[in-house]
Amino acid sequence: MAVTATSEPLRAARWLALLTPAALLGGAYISQYGFGLHPCEMCWWQRYPHFVALLLALLAFVLPPRTPVMLAALAIAVSGLIGGFHAGVEYGWWHGVTACTASPVAGGGNALDAILNAPLIRCDVAPWSLFGVSLAGWNFLFSLAAALAILILAARRSAR
Repeated sequence: MAVTATSEPLRAARWLALLTPAALLGGAYISQYGFGLHPCEMCWWQRYPHFVALLLALLAFVLPPRTPVMLAALAIAVSGLIGGFHAGVEYGWWHGVTACTASPVAGGGNALDAILNAPLIRCDVAPWSLFGVSLAGWNFLFSLAAALAILILAARRSAR
C-alpha cells in the first residue's frame, strides 16, 4: 500500500472545509428558491465568506497542505460570526448597522418616505426558525463548530 503525503486528519479537514460551505449555501438557496425565504442584506453578508471558503477548500486539494484549509476555516468562521451578529439583530439584542433594520422615524425624516424607501426584506425579522433559532443563528452554530473542527483536524499530525 502506498503512503500518501496527506494525513487522515488533514484529508478530513479538507473535506469538511469543502462540504460545510457547500451544504450551508445549498440550504440557503433551497430556502430562497424552494421556500420563498428571500435573503436580506445581512444574509448576503453571510454567504460571501462561504463562497471564499469553497474556493479555498478546492485549492486545499491541490496546493501545499494546511494553509488553504486553515484559511477556509477562517472564512467559515467569519460567516458564522456575521450570522451571530445577524441573529442578535433578529432577536432584538442589539441594533443592526444597515438600513434594513432602521425604524421609519429614526432619522427624524418623513415616515412615509422612510417606509417607501425601506428594503422589502428586513434584517431584524427572522422569517423562519427551528427550536427558536433563526437561519442566521443556525449558520452561527454550524459554521463556528465546523471551523473549530477543521482547525483541530488540520493541526493534528498523522499517527503513523
